[in-house]
Amino acid sequence: MTEPLRLGIAGLGTVGAGVVKIVQRQSQLISARTGRRVEITAVSARTRDKDRGVNLSKYAWEEDPVALARRPDIDVYVELMGGDAGPAKASTEAAIAAGKDVVTANKAMLALHGQELAEAAEAKGVALRYEAAVAGGIPVIKALTEGLAGNGISRVMGVMNGTCNYILTRMGDAGLTYEEAFAEADGLGYLEADPNLDVGGIDAAHKLAILAAIAFGTKVDFDAIQLEGIGSITIEDIRRADDMGYRIKLLGVAQSTGRGLETRMSPCLVPSASPLGQLTGGTNMVVLEGDSVGQIVLRGAGAGEGPTASAVLSDICDIARGLRLPTFGQPATTLASPTRANAGAPSAYYLRMELTDKPGALAKVATILGDNGVSIDRMRQYDHPGDNAPVLIVTHKTARADLDAALGQLPRTGVVTGAPVALRIEEV
Repeated sequence: MTEPLRLGIAGLGTVGAGVVKIVQRQSQLISARTGRRVEITAVSARTRDKDRGVNLSKYAWEEDPVALARRPDIDVYVELMGGDAGPAKASTEAAIAAGKDVVTANKAMLALHGQELAEAAEAKGVALRYEAAVAGGIPVIKALTEGLAGNGISRVMGVMNGTCNYILTRMGDAGLTYEEAFAEADGLGYLEADPNLDVGGIDAAHKLAILAAIAFGTKVDFDAIQLEGIGSITIEDIRRADDMGYRIKLLGVAQSTGRGLETRMSPCLVPSASPLGQLTGGTNMVVLEGDSVGQIVLRGAGAGEGPTASAVLSDICDIARGLRLPTFGQPATTLASPTRANAGAPSAYYLRMELTDKPGALAKVATILGDNGVSIDRMRQYDHPGDNAPVLIVTHKTARADLDAALGQLPRTGVVTGAPVALRIEEV
């Protein structure tokens, strides 16, 4: 008779408690689908007596997650504590050294230390699985490492932080300012303890770094990501973009170009009618483009107890089945050091600025743009009660360096008030 697969779970927050619930509730289903019983042997968390809505009395308790990782009566160490270093990294390293398979939801740890952990796991012959680290319940890691293994990937992009998408959606649907939508999201418990991880784009950038490594066969390179959060987006931008047929999303993009690997996480405009443009609330979406399969769109819950715990269980089930894959889709020692793109691919841009309402103002702006090689696709001016006129410009595809040069020269025209807003328009 096949021996059960024994789990040690470190971290009993929302996701950890959710994993325990699924193992308890779906034990027969898991056994039927994997051919092996999955059992929890021991658990660890910062507080023992907290009510987590789940019965833990049958499991051994470890105060120290490193001690849990080394227990001889567990086969899989499930790390759900979070944090890029500290106990999470120390216990993961201990589990690998002890010959345990590891399942984690820790995107920050993998984005910053994934290469060394992958090399250690593969040298030891154990699995390091992390489906729950990217996009919650969406099986995007499996899609890249398994379903699309025969494809050369040209681009990965998506909305990978549900909190930011919620804020931007509420600004558009309810007419809230950024500050009002932020406060609402905070009141609903959507924000991390450090909100900048969400609205600053850091959380989503961790996920993008992991996806880029898998998609392009490179070492994880979080530092290469051009990072910009959503804090500068105003209700005026939301309304004006909508008026011109676009939605604003915090969009992660990784693509291979002639200049190297381009990775960026920033607010972008996408067509309102596109799948990304239609994405609302806290939902995530990842778009994958392969040379054989074309474009695939994956949409689903990017966080929460059920979806994230479901992703953790998918990795546990694969280990129960005996499935062994390299951490990032190919042996870690064969991953290349990425060549960072020295400039982004040319793109159309949305520009919003205010001009003094006097003859020749638009002509001066158009001249500056044209002198720097920036061509105007369309322009719109809105009614205004005061002396300054709001103007929107959509450019043809242009290099960001040329656009920045033009923006730097606009103040000397004497007709531009304040700082212009420039947002990339992404083709989807």
